[in-house]
Amino acid sequence: MKTIVYTKYGSPDVLQLKEVVKPTPKDNEVLIKIYATTVTSGDSRMRRADPFPIRLFNGLIKPKRIIILGNELAGEIEAVGIDVKLFKKGDPVFGQAGMSLGTNAEFICLPEDGTLAIKPANLSYEEAAVIPFGGNTALHFLKKGNIRSGQKILIYGAAGSIGTAAIQIAKHFGAEVTGVCSTINLDLVKSLGADKVIDYTNEDFSQSGQTYDIIFDTTGKSPFSGCLKSLKPNGIYLRAVHMSLSSIVRGLWTSMTSSRKVIGGVATELKENLVFLKGLVEAGKLKPVIDRNYPFEQIAEAHRYVDKGHKKGNVAITVRI
Repeated sequence: MKTIVYTKYGSPDVLQLKEVVKPTPKDNEVLIKIYATTVTSGDSRMRRADPFPIRLFNGLIKPKRIIILGNELAGEIEAVGIDVKLFKKGDPVFGQAGMSLGTNAEFICLPEDGTLAIKPANLSYEEAAVIPFGGNTALHFLKKGNIRSGQKILIYGAAGSIGTAAIQIAKHFGAEVTGVCSTINLDLVKSLGADKVIDYTNEDFSQSGQTYDIIFDTTGKSPFSGCLKSLKPNGIYLRAVHMSLSSIVRGLWTSMTSSRKVIGGVATELKENLVFLKGLVEAGKLKPVIDRNYPFEQIAEAHRYVDKGHKKGNVAITVRI
Protein backbone atom coordinates (compact mmCIF):
# COMPACT_ATOMS: atom_id res chain seq x y z
CA MET A 1 0.00 0.00 0.00
CA LYS A 2 1.04 3.62 -0.48
CA THR A 3 2.07 5.71 2.54
CA ILE A 4 3.68 9.08 3.22
CA VAL A 5 6.72 8.67 5.49
CA TYR A 6 9.73 10.58 6.75
CA THR A 7 13.08 9.32 8.00
CA LYS A 8 14.59 12.65 9.08
CA TYR A 9 13.32 15.90 10.57
CA GLY A 10 12.93 19.04 8.52
CA SER A 11 10.94 20.83 5.85
CA PRO A 12 8.14 19.20 3.81
CA ASP A 13 10.86 17.97 1.45
CA VAL A 14 11.63 15.15 3.91
CA LEU A 15 8.27 13.53 3.15
CA GLN A 16 8.40 10.52 0.83
CA LEU A 17 5.81 8.40 -0.95
CA LYS A 18 6.62 4.79 0.00
CA GLU A 19 5.11 1.36 -0.64
CA VAL A 20 4.77 -0.80 2.49
CA VAL A 21 3.03 -4.07 3.31
CA LYS A 22 -0.72 -3.76 3.85
CA PRO A 23 -1.47 -4.45 7.54
CA THR A 24 -3.57 -7.33 8.85
CA PRO A 25 -6.00 -6.69 11.72
CA LYS A 26 -5.47 -8.38 15.08
CA ASP A 27 -8.39 -10.13 16.80
CA ASN A 28 -9.72 -6.86 18.31
CA GLU A 29 -8.88 -4.62 15.35
CA VAL A 30 -10.50 -3.40 12.17
CA LEU A 31 -8.71 -2.80 8.87
CA ILE A 32 -9.81 0.53 7.38
CA LYS A 33 -9.57 1.48 3.72
CA ILE A 34 -8.81 5.20 4.05
CA TYR A 35 -10.63 7.55 1.69
CA ALA A 36 -9.58 10.85 3.29
CA THR A 37 -7.13 12.12 5.88
CA THR A 38 -5.73 15.52 6.91
CA VAL A 39 -2.61 17.55 7.54
CA THR A 40 -2.74 19.38 10.88
CA SER A 41 -0.42 21.72 12.74
CA GLY A 42 0.41 18.70 14.89
CA ASP A 43 1.67 16.81 11.83
CA SER A 44 3.83 19.81 10.95
CA ARG A 45 5.31 19.90 14.45
CA MET A 46 6.02 16.17 14.41
CA ARG A 47 7.79 16.46 11.06
CA ARG A 48 9.96 19.33 12.34
CA ALA A 49 10.41 17.82 15.82
CA ASP A 50 9.23 21.09 17.33
CA PRO A 51 8.90 21.32 20.30
CA PHE A 52 12.14 19.55 21.21
CA PRO A 53 10.57 16.92 23.55
CA ILE A 54 9.26 15.18 20.41
CA ARG A 55 12.85 14.05 19.86
CA LEU A 56 12.86 12.31 23.26
CA PHE A 57 10.19 9.92 21.97
CA ASN A 58 10.97 9.69 18.26
CA GLY A 59 14.78 10.01 18.26
CA LEU A 60 17.22 12.81 19.08
CA ILE A 61 18.97 13.21 15.72
CA LYS A 62 16.48 11.53 13.42
CA PRO A 63 13.42 9.30 13.84
CA LYS A 64 14.29 5.91 15.29
CA ARG A 65 11.86 4.31 12.86
CA ILE A 66 10.03 5.16 9.65
CA ILE A 67 7.10 7.34 10.71
CA ILE A 68 3.78 7.60 8.90
CA LEU A 69 2.12 10.87 9.87
CA GLY A 70 -1.60 11.58 10.12
CA ASN A 71 -4.05 11.44 13.01
CA GLU A 72 -7.45 11.80 11.34
CA LEU A 73 -9.22 9.58 8.86
CA ALA A 74 -12.46 8.70 7.18
CA GLY A 75 -12.93 5.49 5.26
CA GLU A 76 -14.57 2.09 5.06
CA ILE A 77 -14.07 -1.08 7.07
CA GLU A 78 -12.21 -3.54 4.82
CA ALA A 79 -11.92 -6.43 7.30
CA VAL A 80 -12.47 -7.16 11.00
CA GLY A 81 -10.70 -9.29 13.59
CA ILE A 82 -12.50 -12.35 14.95
CA ASP A 83 -13.37 -10.64 18.27
CA VAL A 84 -14.75 -7.41 16.77
CA LYS A 85 -18.39 -6.71 17.63
CA LEU A 86 -18.86 -2.96 17.06
CA PHE A 87 -18.15 -2.81 13.32
CA LYS A 88 -18.61 -4.94 10.23
CA LYS A 89 -17.09 -5.01 6.76
CA GLY A 90 -18.40 -2.13 4.63
CA ASP A 91 -19.16 0.25 7.51
CA PRO A 92 -18.25 3.89 6.71
CA VAL A 93 -16.22 5.23 9.65
CA PHE A 94 -14.25 8.26 10.84
CA GLY A 95 -11.92 8.82 13.75
CA GLN A 96 -8.43 9.31 15.13
CA ALA A 97 -5.38 7.05 15.28
CA GLY A 98 -3.98 8.31 18.58
CA MET A 99 -0.31 8.86 19.33
CA SER A 100 0.68 6.04 16.97
CA LEU A 101 -0.51 8.15 14.00
CA GLY A 102 -0.40 6.47 10.57
CA THR A 103 -3.47 7.78 8.71
CA ASN A 104 -1.46 9.25 5.80
CA ALA A 105 -1.77 5.87 4.13
CA GLU A 106 -4.16 3.78 2.06
CA PHE A 107 -4.96 1.41 4.95
CA ILE A 108 -4.65 1.32 8.73
CA CYS A 109 -5.55 -1.10 11.52
CA LEU A 110 -7.17 0.35 14.66
CA PRO A 111 -8.69 -1.25 17.77
CA GLU A 112 -12.49 -1.35 17.62
CA ASP A 113 -12.72 0.36 21.02
CA GLY A 114 -10.47 3.23 19.88
CA THR A 115 -11.57 6.70 18.79
CA LEU A 116 -13.64 5.41 15.90
CA ALA A 117 -17.32 5.76 14.98
CA ILE A 118 -19.73 5.40 12.08
CA LYS A 119 -19.30 8.36 9.72
CA PRO A 120 -22.02 11.05 9.81
CA ALA A 121 -24.34 10.29 6.93
CA ASN A 122 -24.56 13.93 5.86
CA LEU A 123 -20.80 14.41 5.32
CA SER A 124 -18.40 13.44 2.55
CA TYR A 125 -15.32 11.47 3.51
CA GLU A 126 -13.19 14.63 3.34
CA GLU A 127 -15.65 16.55 5.54
CA ALA A 128 -15.81 13.72 8.06
CA ALA A 129 -12.02 13.39 8.21
CA VAL A 130 -11.55 16.99 9.42
CA ILE A 131 -13.97 16.71 12.37
CA PRO A 132 -12.08 14.55 14.93
CA PHE A 133 -8.90 16.50 15.77
CA GLY A 134 -10.30 20.02 16.05
CA GLY A 135 -13.65 18.84 17.38
CA ASN A 136 -12.24 16.51 20.03
CA THR A 137 -9.64 19.04 21.17
CA ALA A 138 -12.22 21.81 21.42
CA LEU A 139 -14.68 19.59 23.28
CA HIS A 140 -11.99 18.27 25.65
CA PHE A 141 -10.93 21.73 26.77
CA LEU A 142 -14.42 23.20 26.90
CA LYS A 143 -15.36 20.35 29.23
CA LYS A 144 -12.27 21.12 31.33
CA GLY A 145 -13.53 24.70 31.52
CA ASN A 146 -16.94 23.44 32.64
CA ILE A 147 -18.63 25.52 29.95
CA ARG A 148 -22.33 26.18 30.49
CA SER A 149 -25.19 28.30 29.27
CA GLY A 150 -24.94 32.04 29.82
CA GLN A 151 -21.18 32.19 30.15
CA LYS A 152 -19.01 34.54 28.13
CA ILE A 153 -16.13 32.86 26.32
CA LEU A 154 -13.38 34.38 24.20
CA ILE A 155 -11.77 32.07 21.64
CA TYR A 156 -8.32 33.16 20.49
CA GLY A 157 -7.43 31.70 17.10
CA ALA A 158 -11.09 31.32 16.20
CA ALA A 159 -10.47 30.55 12.51
CA GLY A 160 -8.25 27.47 12.93
CA SER A 161 -9.24 23.81 13.12
CA ILE A 162 -9.77 23.93 16.90
CA GLY A 163 -11.22 27.44 16.90
CA THR A 164 -13.87 26.82 14.23
CA ALA A 165 -15.05 23.75 16.14
CA ALA A 166 -14.90 25.53 19.51
CA ILE A 167 -17.18 28.35 18.34
CA GLN A 168 -19.88 25.93 17.28
CA ILE A 169 -19.57 23.65 20.32
CA ALA A 170 -19.61 26.61 22.73
CA LYS A 171 -22.77 27.93 21.04
CA HIS A 172 -24.34 24.49 21.44
CA PHE A 173 -23.74 24.75 25.19
CA GLY A 174 -25.41 28.17 25.25
CA ALA A 175 -22.35 30.40 25.72
CA GLU A 176 -21.88 33.91 24.37
CA VAL A 177 -18.90 33.64 22.04
CA THR A 178 -16.32 36.27 21.13
CA GLY A 179 -13.91 35.15 18.41
CA VAL A 180 -10.44 36.64 17.90
CA CYS A 181 -8.96 36.31 14.41
CA SER A 182 -7.34 38.28 11.59
CA THR A 183 -9.17 40.62 9.22
CA ILE A 184 -9.49 38.11 6.42
CA ASN A 185 -11.30 35.60 8.68
CA LEU A 186 -13.90 37.90 10.28
CA ASP A 187 -16.75 36.80 8.01
CA LEU A 188 -15.94 33.11 8.49
CA VAL A 189 -15.96 33.39 12.28
CA LYS A 190 -19.25 35.31 12.23
CA SER A 191 -20.80 32.71 9.93
CA LEU A 192 -20.01 29.96 12.45
CA GLY A 193 -22.09 31.69 15.12
CA ALA A 194 -19.72 33.97 17.02
CA ASP A 195 -21.70 36.74 18.74
CA LYS A 196 -18.79 39.17 18.56
CA VAL A 197 -15.59 39.18 16.52
CA ILE A 198 -12.33 40.99 17.29
CA ASP A 199 -9.71 41.65 14.64
CA TYR A 200 -6.42 41.21 16.50
CA THR A 201 -4.57 43.22 13.85
CA ASN A 202 -6.56 46.31 14.85
CA GLU A 203 -7.57 45.73 18.46
CA ASP A 204 -6.07 44.22 21.61
CA PHE A 205 -8.96 42.49 23.37
CA SER A 206 -7.15 42.64 26.71
CA GLN A 207 -7.27 46.47 26.65
CA SER A 208 -11.05 46.73 26.17
CA GLY A 209 -12.03 46.23 29.80
CA GLN A 210 -14.27 43.27 28.88
CA THR A 211 -13.99 40.19 31.08
CA TYR A 212 -14.83 36.58 30.35
CA ASP A 213 -15.68 33.39 32.20
CA ILE A 214 -13.43 31.40 29.85
CA ILE A 215 -10.59 32.40 27.54
CA PHE A 216 -9.65 29.60 25.17
CA ASP A 217 -6.30 29.98 23.37
CA THR A 218 -6.15 27.52 20.48
CA THR A 219 -2.86 28.79 19.01
CA GLY A 220 -0.47 29.59 21.86
CA LYS A 221 -0.20 33.21 20.71
CA SER A 222 -2.48 34.96 23.21
CA PRO A 223 -0.92 37.40 25.72
CA PHE A 224 -0.63 35.47 28.99
CA SER A 225 -0.88 38.49 31.31
CA GLY A 226 -3.57 40.09 29.15
CA CYS A 227 -5.67 36.95 29.31
CA LEU A 228 -5.43 36.73 33.09
CA LYS A 229 -6.42 40.40 33.33
CA SER A 230 -9.44 39.72 31.11
CA LEU A 231 -10.75 36.82 33.19
CA LYS A 232 -13.57 37.23 35.66
CA PRO A 233 -12.97 36.02 39.24
CA ASN A 234 -13.12 32.20 39.12
CA GLY A 235 -12.49 32.44 35.37
CA ILE A 236 -10.57 29.78 33.45
CA TYR A 237 -7.77 30.25 30.91
CA LEU A 238 -7.56 27.25 28.56
CA ARG A 239 -4.44 26.65 26.43
CA ALA A 240 -4.80 23.85 23.86
CA VAL A 241 -1.16 24.06 22.79
CA HIS A 242 2.31 23.09 23.95
CA MET A 243 3.18 25.26 26.96
CA SER A 244 6.70 26.46 27.65
CA LEU A 245 8.22 25.84 31.07
CA SER A 246 7.70 29.49 32.02
CA SER A 247 4.02 29.32 31.00
CA ILE A 248 3.55 26.13 33.04
CA VAL A 249 5.10 27.78 36.11
CA ARG A 250 2.99 30.93 35.67
CA GLY A 251 -0.12 28.84 35.20
CA LEU A 252 0.51 26.80 38.34
CA TRP A 253 1.26 29.92 40.34
CA THR A 254 -1.92 31.62 39.12
CA SER A 255 -4.03 28.56 39.94
CA MET A 256 -2.48 28.32 43.43
CA THR A 257 -2.64 31.99 44.40
CA SER A 258 -5.90 33.26 42.90
CA SER A 259 -9.44 32.20 42.07
CA ARG A 260 -8.51 32.02 38.38
CA LYS A 261 -7.32 28.77 36.84
CA VAL A 262 -4.97 27.99 33.94
CA ILE A 263 -5.52 24.63 32.25
CA GLY A 264 -3.28 23.27 29.49
CA GLY A 265 -1.98 19.94 28.33
CA VAL A 266 -2.90 17.49 25.60
CA ALA A 267 -6.46 16.59 24.69
CA THR A 268 -7.48 13.00 25.38
CA GLU A 269 -8.98 11.21 22.39
CA LEU A 270 -12.24 9.55 23.44
CA LYS A 271 -14.79 7.52 21.49
CA GLU A 272 -17.59 9.13 23.53
CA ASN A 273 -16.45 12.58 22.36
CA LEU A 274 -16.42 11.43 18.74
CA VAL A 275 -19.96 10.05 19.07
CA PHE A 276 -21.05 13.35 20.64
CA LEU A 277 -19.51 15.29 17.75
CA LYS A 278 -21.24 12.97 15.27
CA GLY A 279 -24.56 13.86 16.89
CA LEU A 280 -23.85 17.59 16.57
CA VAL A 281 -22.91 17.16 12.91
CA GLU A 282 -26.04 15.20 12.08
CA ALA A 283 -28.16 17.78 13.93
CA GLY A 284 -26.63 20.57 11.84
CA LYS A 285 -24.92 22.17 14.85
CA LEU A 286 -21.33 21.43 13.82
CA LYS A 287 -20.15 22.08 10.28
CA PRO A 288 -16.69 21.14 8.99
CA VAL A 289 -14.52 23.96 7.66
CA ILE A 290 -12.12 22.94 4.88
CA ASP A 291 -9.67 25.55 3.63
CA ARG A 292 -7.90 23.44 1.02
CA ASN A 293 -8.13 19.88 -0.28
CA TYR A 294 -5.05 18.16 -1.76
CA PRO A 295 -4.65 14.79 -3.48
CA PHE A 296 -2.65 12.18 -1.58
CA GLU A 297 0.46 12.57 -3.73
CA GLN A 298 0.62 16.31 -2.89
CA ILE A 299 0.81 16.01 0.90
CA ALA A 300 4.16 17.86 0.90
CA GLU A 301 2.36 20.86 -0.65
CA ALA A 302 -0.30 20.60 2.03
CA HIS A 303 2.45 20.70 4.69
CA ARG A 304 3.95 23.81 3.08
CA TYR A 305 0.58 25.51 3.30
CA VAL A 306 0.00 24.47 6.92
CA ASP A 307 3.52 25.64 7.84
CA LYS A 308 2.52 29.19 6.90
CA GLY A 309 0.21 29.22 9.92
CA HIS A 310 -2.72 30.93 8.23
CA LYS A 311 -5.08 28.11 7.32
CA LYS A 312 -8.81 28.56 7.82
CA GLY A 313 -10.20 25.54 9.57
CA ASN A 314 -8.70 22.39 8.12
CA VAL A 315 -6.63 20.97 5.28
CA ALA A 316 -8.07 17.73 3.87
CA ILE A 317 -6.30 15.04 1.85
CA THR A 318 -8.12 12.82 -0.62
CA VAL A 319 -6.50 9.39 -0.50
CA ARG A 320 -8.80 7.69 -2.99
CA ILE A 321 -11.87 8.77 -4.94
